[in-house]
Amino acid sequence: MPIVGIGTDICECARIARMIERHGEAFLTKVYTPREIAYCRPHREQAISFAGRWAAKEAILKALGTGWALGIQWTNLEVLNEPNGQPLVHLSGRASEVAAARGIGKILISISHTDTHAVAFAVAVAASGAAELNPSSKPTTSS
Repeated sequence: MPIVGIGTDICECARIARMIERHGEAFLTKVYTPREIAYCRPHREQAISFAGRWAAKEAILKALGTGWALGIQWTNLEVLNEPNGQPLVHLSGRASEVAAARGIGKILISISHTDTHAVAFAVAVAASGAAELNPSSKPTTSS
């Protein structure tokens, strides 16, 4: 499993809470996919869950080596969860194309948080086959 790139990000949970308060559904649907929203909303402190996914998306972009260049949109990066809770990355659209062009087959992600901050670390792993970009497992949206 050769590593192609790494990325990390930290996010203030209060910043995401303010964005949700100010912009509501418009903010959520611009940044998060319907499955991410469905996962985060039931949490008692949903802003913390959304902040974790924000940090994950930023870390993924760094691992891809692109930042926000090349036309990647927030919703091209989706952070889901396996039934056991392990987060997984699903790339679509331009993000998937960029990953393939850079020889990235899979992105591993770790997310953690406190009441005030969320942090994520992403590792881009070299492709051994294109099927790895979109895991065949069916991630859940429940906690």
